[in-house]
Amino acid sequence: MRKLSLFIAMSLDGYIAKPNDDLSFLKIVEKEGEDYGYADFNSQIDTIIIGRKTYDYVLKEIGSSHYDNGQRDVYVITGTERPKVGRTTFYTGDITELINHLKSGKGKNIYCDGGAQIINELLKHQLIDEFTISVIPILLGGGTRLFKDGRPEQALEFITAKTFETGLVQLKYKRRK
Repeated sequence: MRKLSLFIAMSLDGYIAKPNDDLSFLKIVEKEGEDYGYADFNSQIDTIIIGRKTYDYVLKEIGSSHYDNGQRDVYVITGTERPKVGRTTFYTGDITELINHLKSGKGKNIYCDGGAQIINELLKHQLIDEFTISVIPILLGGGTRLFKDGRPEQALEFITAKTFETGLVQLKYKRRK
């Protein structure tokens, strides 16, 4: 069975974005030649789940090929129907049904890239199998929290912790079953 993995960065105080969905704080750990394991992680997935706001931000800042590189399926979770573009599907249905369908199919792992609303919906249904959380050395004081209240308690099993000279600390866990 395929796994659903979260690979995301947050501030030390638990925010994945500043107010107004501003992700500029991520730039403080940019370093030439350092991808914090993203390329290796990316080689293990062939499907991406992403919220519409995160998708729109990345589309504007990086371009559509960041997600839809022609080699994987992309599901943008949205409330507004839109036609499919390449391998990008704008999904308006029940996210738990989508994830259960994808997990039962063949292929590599599934990557959830946010946003917080999507992540927390998946957590409510205990659908995230692995967590890679990069902690950025900054206290934002406000914005969008990674983990919201109102989800069930979930025990995690520690896999690794890795530190980088930029001050980023990357934590890896898997959900206990």
